[in-house]
Amino acid sequence: MLFARLTSRWVLGWLAAALGVPLLLATALLAGRALTPDPVRPLPPAAAPTGDAAPTSAAAPTDEPVPAAAPAPATLPVVDYDPAPAGFPADPRPLDATPLTEGLRPSRKIAAYDAPGGRPLAFLAPTINGVELTMPIVERRTGWTAVLLPSANRRLAWLPPGDDRGVVPLRDQIVVERRQHRLTWHRDGRAVKSWPVSLGMPGQSTPLGRTFVLGRTPPPEAVYGGVDVYALGAIPDDPDAVPAGLRGAHIGVHSWHNDDTLGENVTNGCIRLTRSGQRQLLAEVPPGTGVLVVDALPTP
Repeated sequence: MLFARLTSRWVLGWLAAALGVPLLLATALLAGRALTPDPVRPLPPAAAPTGDAAPTSAAAPTDEPVPAAAPAPATLPVVDYDPAPAGFPADPRPLDATPLTEGLRPSRKIAAYDAPGGRPLAFLAPTINGVELTMPIVERRTGWTAVLLPSANRRLAWLPPGDDRGVVPLRDQIVVERRQHRLTWHRDGRAVKSWPVSLGMPGQSTPLGRTFVLGRTPPPEAVYGGVDVYALGAIPDDPDAVPAGLRGAHIGVHSWHNDDTLGENVTNGCIRLTRSGQRQLLAEVPPGTGVLVVDALPTP
């Protein structure tokens, strides 16, 4: 299942490579120091969209004819925890701060296309290694639905009309500001709470853009502070820049056994916050929730 893959390929990888030093040395060098979270500030209006695509999942379907879906060869790959196949289109609004309010859950294996009526490139399964898959809906066009693609950065998959999937409401959003080293949890469009975070070091920066919570896993070592870990749909922007043990890993949100490095760029791309903050997110924020990473939010 996904949690086992996370433990072996992601959690242990980040653990071994954290701060670029051996685990025992890293543990010995870190000492506890709690930081006070910055005050919560509201999410400003989204920047003006670019491109000619419809805005977000709130957009109503049009009356245009529905493009037919080309048959999908049975030999197409299935999107899993490994990097997604190439060829899927770029997210036209990767830094749009508008909350994504609907998620799509496939009930069986469905084909994913590069455009409405375009080429089938892969299959999306109901689960990834045993964990139910919920993908935020970002666009609707002529009967087709675009979702954020798992195991890829800033990429969409287009899904044809069908009754083999369910649409679920998404109330939450996580916004990470890299310059402020701040993570803010929003619910129903309102900021609930913020925490200081550590982010990716130079050359292994936390990837910008929209992604989502893919799943969670128990912490494999005490260095994570005894708190479960979130894996995101995002992967490192430059897979070759991370240590060999992290190849194929996903970006994660997790706590640490102390708070010494909060506000610094020290991770291999993951987002590290306080243990109390991580516990609250785990208790409140379900898989499928949209995550937005920006350098800074636009000034209201």
